[in-house]
Amino acid sequence: MNKPLRRIAIFCGILILALLVRTNYLQYVKADELNTRDENRRVRIERYANERGNIIVDGGKSVTGSVETKSGDFKYKRVWQNGPMWAPVTGYSSQAFGATQLESIEDGILTGNDDQLFFDRTMSMFTGDKKQGGNVVTTLNSAAQKAAFEGLGNKKGAVAALDPQTGAILALASTPSYDPSTFAGNSDKDSKAWQKLQKDKDKPMLNRALRETYPPGSTFKVVTAAAALENGLYTDIDAATKSPLPWRLPLTTGKPLANEGNIPCENASLREALRMSCNTVFGKISDDLGNQKMIDEADKFGFNEEIFTPVRSAASIYPKDNRPQNAMAGIGQASNRATPLQMAMVAAAVANDGKLMQPYMVAKRQSPGLDDIYTHEKEQLSQPLSGENAQKLQQMMETVVDSGTGGNAKIQGVTVGGKTGTAQHGLNNSEKPYAWFISYAKTDSGSPVAVAVVVEDSKALRDNISGGGLAAPIARAVMKAVIDSEK
Repeated sequence: MNKPLRRIAIFCGILILALLVRTNYLQYVKADELNTRDENRRVRIERYANERGNIIVDGGKSVTGSVETKSGDFKYKRVWQNGPMWAPVTGYSSQAFGATQLESIEDGILTGNDDQLFFDRTMSMFTGDKKQGGNVVTTLNSAAQKAAFEGLGNKKGAVAALDPQTGAILALASTPSYDPSTFAGNSDKDSKAWQKLQKDKDKPMLNRALRETYPPGSTFKVVTAAAALENGLYTDIDAATKSPLPWRLPLTTGKPLANEGNIPCENASLREALRMSCNTVFGKISDDLGNQKMIDEADKFGFNEEIFTPVRSAASIYPKDNRPQNAMAGIGQASNRATPLQMAMVAAAVANDGKLMQPYMVAKRQSPGLDDIYTHEKEQLSQPLSGENAQKLQQMMETVVDSGTGGNAKIQGVTVGGKTGTAQHGLNNSEKPYAWFISYAKTDSGSPVAVAVVVEDSKALRDNISGGGLAAPIARAVMKAVIDSEK
């Protein structure tokens, strides 16, 4: 063979080898990735070729379903029972626009494609049974979810409720909301519904309970009080604090820090300072402890990290900051930001004698035959404060409800602890403030529920917006729904 022919033969051999390597790479190395990409239309067709499994609440009640479509490549379409109420929990599953939250995270179980369902798929091949998806059993309490959703009504805001003893999420409401059924298909009508939601300035598809962070206002004083107790700054909740009035933010020459309504906060005890929501007392505590100790305590409650429920919750932030800003962060202002779930975790840790449990909303996964293939085991996330200090803080929060700003959360025959908050909003507090309330209820068997409510805006006049007036009644309704459902 002459030299030119030999070169051509070698070149052709290299091309054939490259083709073989590429083919094997695609078939064996990249196959799983390519098969699961949403851009692969066959994946979506297969996803809706059979009825999806359901998302379950109350241990057995389905809030989802599937209906057969009349045309197109997709045989089944997802539907929801009371979609706007449950959308913050389930997310959506759309033939055209993909899926979010539990519908996305648990897609393998719901479609029946998960490795945990391999045996069921194999058996159906031999029996000839139609392929089915498994079920996802959540921790959600439908009575509590309804109370939260209806309590918010036409107000913009969110509610998160937890079982302090286990971390189970009992309610997760966000308003305004949306109906996932309106764009679950692949038609022009679905596309128009989707585009309308994308353009809505009120952001109905934003899960405010998990993904929106707000200045927590005076509800954060519970964390500041915990930091004071844990660091030994104060030990007796009824002893006078070293809190002069007026008190000016450190390193500043402006006006002294104000207390709402000229309440008597000079040297107020921790109990009285929380009951009356004294800015000067808690701002000075934050400054006395310093920024790092405040960060350390906030971190123990879950701040500065994303929380997975398994749906991701945005990280709440207690920032590294200078002295004046740290003092303001200690009363829930400045750059301090928190999700409603985070503030429910704060109330839950106090109610559970200082133990913070990992929040979760998937209790079980079931095969199509309803056999349990996964059961959640509760897990402690951290210990923000000792049992002794938690009980002191319980006394303080219960005083807030018994004789302070949280009276609208009282439940006959039930011990309730809480903290109100009215957080400044906008440049120089130019917009309507956020109304907050965090709370827990205690019965003979312990604390079955802790709640955080934020009302982002309201038709109420600015002077009438308060955590005790707007948010506390919603929290009360949610707590009562949980307690009544356990009777």
